[in-house]
Amino acid sequence: MMPGVNPKKMKQMMKQLGMKMEDIEGVERVVIHTTEGEYVFEPAEVVVTTMQGTKTYQLQGSEPVFTPKAIEIPDDDVQLVAEQAQVSHDEARAALKEAKGEIAEAIIRLTSA
Repeated sequence: MMPGVNPKKMKQMMKQLGMKMEDIEGVERVVIHTTEGEYVFEPAEVVVTTMQGTKTYQLQGSEPVFTPKAIEIPDDDVQLVAEQAQVSHDEARAALKEAKGEIAEAIIRLTSA
């Protein structure tokens, strides 16, 4: 609810507007998957607000923990970088991870050192 507003009046106003709020019980953790990684909220609370048939989910929790997505490096890319930069496969794989899978950037990093 909103601070400074009488909870009874707030519920009455929400009812007049066709709004309904309810907690999702038993939520322990919320994970948001993105292309860059995952945001994990633990502990977390989720409130569902329904207004005119549309549901909105509100998340309340502590500061999220961000876990970057692991980059998958194909063996063919490792082989190409190793050959072009004349380095070992381990060095090529490490450079590709640092370059987030960008082959050209990995080769430049290895050859300009």
